[in-house]
Amino acid sequence: MTILSGWLAGLASALFALTLALGPATAAPASAFGREVKVAEAKDGYVGTIDAVPVHGKVGERFTINAQDLPPNQEFQLVWVTVNGRWKVTESEYKGREFVPVAYEMAKVRSNAQGRLSATFTTPEDFGFGHDILLQQGDRLMTQVAYSIDMTIDVSPKSGPLGTPITVDVKGIGYRALFSSWELLYDNNFTGWFSAVTTHGSAKFTIPATGHVGDHILEVLHGEFTFPYRNMQQNPEPDRPRWAIPFTVTAGPPVLPPPPELQAQKAVKRLPPAGELVSAPRFSGVGEPVKVSTGGLQPGQTYKLNWTRVIGNRMSGQGWEESAAPVAEAKADAQGRIEFEFKTPDDLGGTHGLFVQTGATKKLGTHFIKATALPLDVSRGPVGTKFTIHLKGVGWTETANIVHMVYDNSYNGYACAFNSQGDVEIFVQATGAPGWHFIDLYPGIYKGTEASPNNFRIPQLTYADDHPGEDLPAFRFAFEVTANGSVRASR
Repeated sequence: MTILSGWLAGLASALFALTLALGPATAAPASAFGREVKVAEAKDGYVGTIDAVPVHGKVGERFTINAQDLPPNQEFQLVWVTVNGRWKVTESEYKGREFVPVAYEMAKVRSNAQGRLSATFTTPEDFGFGHDILLQQGDRLMTQVAYSIDMTIDVSPKSGPLGTPITVDVKGIGYRALFSSWELLYDNNFTGWFSAVTTHGSAKFTIPATGHVGDHILEVLHGEFTFPYRNMQQNPEPDRPRWAIPFTVTAGPPVLPPPPELQAQKAVKRLPPAGELVSAPRFSGVGEPVKVSTGGLQPGQTYKLNWTRVIGNRMSGQGWEESAAPVAEAKADAQGRIEFEFKTPDDLGGTHGLFVQTGATKKLGTHFIKATALPLDVSRGPVGTKFTIHLKGVGWTETANIVHMVYDNSYNGYACAFNSQGDVEIFVQATGAPGWHFIDLYPGIYKGTEASPNNFRIPQLTYADDHPGEDLPAFRFAFEVTANGSVRASR
């Protein structure tokens, strides 16, 4: 990789640090237990015995901790052990995920005269499967027991016409190997994967109802290496759950996605600091107007606003570099204030540096390009009709330079944006029975250094809440297959 020296390298370093600071980082389990505490150490063996009744449960279900053979009439601390998850990303690269152990106080409890205690709790919304519950006193671990959170899936609604948004609500996704990467199939077609790294084991996403009128099956299986593991019962973890959930497509008018312009992001999380050059709005789509203002300049002097971009070829291994070119020119007023006006360049999505040369120094700023979609050029026609999906402002990093196409909830390929400077055209041929068909484009992860789980180059259904890098949208389209030869262009 080649990066220009000087202020460009400084800006890159600042954005790198910002990415690490603002990248998705999990918080403590919401409404789980109390304050964070230090785990005590076992000294001279365990004291007493402890059990959980039952030994597992769903989020929201009650369970009881019982202990006995403890020192009588003494206070102890019950501690819930879990992890905090985060994605590891740099300015442009994906390095995997990380889970850091953390513990929270469940309650202070007191043994009775017989050395027994009992306390009841609600299963928290947290990572699924095994957790340790510790009984400790001061800096001494007395004893411990395991409790497992059951993974659950709820689908809502259970029926509806074509295009009905089906919400899949998952709780209790694990973080350990063989428990963290789960995948959705619709009528035996691979749709995508869902994650819960920064959401403490919970995931929620939406897919459209597709297919004929009648029953359809949403299946959830684990997939450590890109795609679902079909014979889980013969896997090293054979008792992991699996689901086959019915959804009924009913007759009636279809629920069509809104026009692409209404699907554009209204907010972008994790925007970089504005700097001295302040853009309004802070983010925009290709072709949209932008104003950049600052002060402290020489009154009456004309200045150029420079825009930075990343160019190169990742696929060839030749690397990439940053370049800069003027996008606007303006004159400072009597107070040294200036305002530049320009349209968002047709460029890669993500953060772009801005600078104004002021003698030996520069005023710096940033602007963010969001991805946008154009309407389909053709929206209706018989099987074999060719139509084009056209996106602008798709990103360049390993977490942003790829979009994944899903046709009727069946994944059929991806497209990259770096070589075309953020412009993506996907040529599609209409297939399927007469009626409406739905095409979704999801973000994902292009590549990285992570060996397992391998979730590269497949649709990430949980892009909205748990994408490892930039804040990215998905785009949804609908095409009507006709029984005759009529073709209709989109308006």
